[in-house]
Amino acid sequence: MSDEIKALWQRMAEGWAAGSGERFAAVFAPDVDFVNVRGEHQQGREAVAKSHQTLFESRFRGTTLGVEEPAVRIVSADAAVVHVASTVDSETARLVRTHAQAVVERRDGAWLITAFHNMVPAS
Repeated sequence: MSDEIKALWQRMAEGWAAGSGERFAAVFAPDVDFVNVRGEHQQGREAVAKSHQTLFESRFRGTTLGVEEPAVRIVSADAAVVHVASTVDSETARLVRTHAQAVVERRDGAWLITAFHNMVPAS
């Protein structure tokens, strides 16, 4: 179960590397509550895909998402809380380091991120 949940972040990183908002957002539930590093709330997978596509076509064009080992705490057979640190890197520099807390649920046999709060930690 934990490996399936951790794989969501690998898929997210693959979508980021491809510059595809749609692929990046595919790990989120259709009704996800997503809070980005600026504290802006987005509701729904489509909104997350659209906002990330804009980033991939501008500020984060050609960047990669590095993901550290997610810490998964199973809270029921169909739910978990995940903490994970990540980085956004260009070919020459680290652009940002973040920490996210997520709620992951199993829906119709598939694990999806249903709530995601991302932030930039203090130095």
